[in-house]
Amino acid sequence: MFYRENGQFKTSYRADQQIFPIAQDRWAILALIAFAFIGVPLLLDEYMLRAIMTPFLILSLAALGVNILVGYCGQISLGSGAFMAVGAYAAYNTQIRIDGMPLLLALLSGGFFATLVGIFFGIPSLRVKGLYLAVATLAAQFFCDWAFLRVGWFTNNNASGSVSVSNLQILGWTINTPVDKYLLCLGFLVVFALLAKNLVRSAIGREWMAIRDMDVAAAVIGIRPMYAKLSAFAVSSFIIGVSGGLWGFVHLGSWEPAAFSIDRSFQLLFMVIIGGLGSIMGSFFGAAFIVVLPIFLNQFLPWVGALIGVDISTAAVSHAEFMVFGALIVWFLIVEPHGLARLWSIGKQKLRLWPFPH
Repeated sequence: MFYRENGQFKTSYRADQQIFPIAQDRWAILALIAFAFIGVPLLLDEYMLRAIMTPFLILSLAALGVNILVGYCGQISLGSGAFMAVGAYAAYNTQIRIDGMPLLLALLSGGFFATLVGIFFGIPSLRVKGLYLAVATLAAQFFCDWAFLRVGWFTNNNASGSVSVSNLQILGWTINTPVDKYLLCLGFLVVFALLAKNLVRSAIGREWMAIRDMDVAAAVIGIRPMYAKLSAFAVSSFIIGVSGGLWGFVHLGSWEPAAFSIDRSFQLLFMVIIGGLGSIMGSFFGAAFIVVLPIFLNQFLPWVGALIGVDISTAAVSHAEFMVFGALIVWFLIVEPHGLARLWSIGKQKLRLWPFPH
């Protein structure tokens, strides 16, 4: 009853093709963004902002990039962790080797170099697809892990292989508190999510979806598979590279190549599958689920063990986390392949008819 578009008439093509055609959606998104910028920093403490909200925002941005490639273009990738690593190390080297390099440009340069690497490792997509392409992108993961671990230039010849950053500033704004880091990541996420939403609704976004659905038919109607696939790799790698820079600079502060291992690639892929392939909203749902679930299991499993008199170790909780992830992926692929985003869409459709059953 409250979620209907009765009387909301459109008088122009621009109004008819806007991102949120229903007024309730527009007001809800604006209220959510305002609450995220104003309410969350006031209500949550520093631990919640540092340990939960900031990782959630950065991983949502990375999942957004993965969803463009896997969900919208249908190109399976297991090299997302490598693209994050390229973004982090490229931003680090850009900042320390160019005097006076602003932090914002350093992060964007990390995305640029990740784009170049993504296009290079996306070339096999012109000839192979499916599991063969997944193996090709997996080679990117192994190669980047080896390069950042063995080539001393990337780590500024640090014997330990780790790098660190400090004194983060953007336009005179010193970023040193959890609130500052949260607001910086939130700003990046809002901008990139808006750009991604418009991009997938444009001509290039429709080309990606045509390649995903049937690449032969897409080529027959005039879509260039090389341009569509490599552009998807480029856009996806850029977003993932920027998220990698934020993960290293803002969240970790000091990191080593193990921070962007193959586990990170699988984690991002799990986010997209659980959240919903081919859905911008699904990237947020998947990231929230992946970030919150380990915290929930760390609290819930020891409590259950205490009730039944069994001591559950931290290692057992970690193993249970992987088992739950695997079970959920199988369940979503069988019951609801479109993930949590599809359940959200069904709920919205029900609200449009409520309180009537049909």
